Amino acid sequence: MAVVLRPVVRDIVEAIIAGIPRDVPVYAMPMEGRFGQGVRQGVTIALNRFLDLPGTRLPALSEDGKWVYENLGRGEVRSGRSLESLLAAYRYGARVTFRAISRTVDVSQLPPDVLLSLGESLFAYIDELSAASAQGYAQEQSERAGEQVRLRAELLEMILRGDSSEGGVPRLSAAVGWTLPEVVVVALVPSPYVEGLRAALGPDALVAERGSDVVIVLPSAGRTARRRDLARALRGRRAIVGPPRPWQQAGESLHLATSAGAHGVGHSDPHAVGSAAGTGDGAADAGRSGPAGAGSPVWVEDHLAELVVLAEPLATEDLARTRLAPLDGLRPAVRERLTETLLSWLRHQGQRAPIAEELFVHQQTVGYRVAQLKELFGDGLDDPEVRFELELVLRAGHR
Repeated sequence: MAVVLRPVVRDIVEAIIAGIPRDVPVYAMPMEGRFGQGVRQGVTIALNRFLDLPGTRLPALSEDGKWVYENLGRGEVRSGRSLESLLAAYRYGARVTFRAISRTVDVSQLPPDVLLSLGESLFAYIDELSAASAQGYAQEQSERAGEQVRLRAELLEMILRGDSSEGGVPRLSAAVGWTLPEVVVVALVPSPYVEGLRAALGPDALVAERGSDVVIVLPSAGRTARRRDLARALRGRRAIVGPPRPWQQAGESLHLATSAGAHGVGHSDPHAVGSAAGTGDGAADAGRSGPAGAGSPVWVEDHLAELVVLAEPLATEDLARTRLAPLDGLRPAVRERLTETLLSWLRHQGQRAPIAEELFVHQQTVGYRVAQLKELFGDGLDDPEVRFELELVLRAGHR
């Protein structure tokens, strides 16, 4: 049968080439140029290889042949088509070939089992072609995804550097399909907490590893809904989100987020502040307790005063020793109650009702404690400068 079919291979190839655009509409284009050459080459190699196989133990595809069909699969990705279109073309080619066999060979003289075996062999062979093309299609998709990740990481670095080269950032943004926002925020997430991060944040976020942290650049979450969505995506990841900045100044947002992590900003445990400030482990420290540890990200713009105070921990400690000296002789439990009351008193400007509500005590209890504080601090509580410094050290976590 192979001997009979070999002289008409060219005719079969042309019949397949002519019919593919009709049977698979996505290929309704002139079979010329690079695309047409690739299809004609693929069909010719396929038919000749198929006729080489009977009576041998050769693999269905040679190494060169496998490369051809993998490359056809890659071409579908590059052309923006689905793999199904190519597989449909293969199936059409098999049908045309089987019809050509029936016209060229006197099938009436063939035993039924031979004819059945021939059909099975032909469609099994098409499955081999399809598998090679599917592999090429998947490899091209994977490589393209990897290239996208690389280019988006490069874009992130350019933004953080404040790259001012003419059109550099806008051009690369357009190349990767990222809409360059006027205002961005930069977030830090420790590497152990990044699983599923890109999927959670969506295509609006640029994500890249930097040391032990992952850095994220994304449009400012200024609107309530957007901030809520970002908080949901970052929940449980011990994230620190820097304040909004024009994209040209994104490095400042990163600097403040890094500084907040180093100083433990956002912790509810006052002792955690000191320990985090001493370790310098960046975002990883910022989630061990307090809001980040509880699952919510730390928003630096909500803690700017705290960051200012913690930026000079030694000066803050000296100020705390001076301003809180009147409490030194008290028992720890009494000191804790009075410092808690003092901070609330300063925050609410002496209004008993909100102080009582915050501390879950009766207003008379507030009055009693405030009287103790005035006795301990004397006229100092009437001095605006002293009150300001007291609130600074208490907000910094000193007790």
